[in-house]
Amino acid sequence: MKEYFRNIYQAIATILIGMGVTLRHLFTRAVTIQYPHVKRELPSRSRQKLFVNMDDCIGCLQCARACPVDCITIENIKAGKDEDLGVTSNGQKKRMHVIKFDIDMAKCCYCADCVFPCPTECITMTPDYEFATYDRGDLLVHFSQYSAEEAEALRERDRKEKAALAAAKEAKLKAAAQAAEKKDKKDN
Repeated sequence: MKEYFRNIYQAIATILIGMGVTLRHLFTRAVTIQYPHVKRELPSRSRQKLFVNMDDCIGCLQCARACPVDCITIENIKAGKDEDLGVTSNGQKKRMHVIKFDIDMAKCCYCADCVFPCPTECITMTPDYEFATYDRGDLLVHFSQYSAEEAEALRERDRKEKAALAAAKEAKLKAAAQAAEKKDKKDN
């Protein structure tokens, strides 16, 4: 019988101790947050997702050279002499068509090394840190303003210009060789 009352006492004591702990922590500040609904305030200099303002990009490739993990892919084509691509927000003239500017966020280590060498400050870190996805391909971000057709047309124009320059250079070398040959014949 003594054991019976001891068990009842222990059960009540255990419940009261547990309720005491619960009541004590009921009015304290919460340690955790309800993440998807409540978001943490991040420091002002925190580093998150990259953004490129293509209106200011001059295609200098300095960000791609500075990237330690090679997650930035840029393809440029020189503008024609008569083409006016405009100017950047700081007044620098644009001389290149940036037909491809891709950043692979899956590779990016968010070091911000690409942000600092940019002369036009077109690449920046945004406060957006939620870009989880089910497909890794969605983490490849395309910033170029050219469509695939426009980019291919510019590539074709560039190939033709390079071929014409190579042909002109070859013709010039051939003419120089013929002139040297004539001079040798004349001297003999």
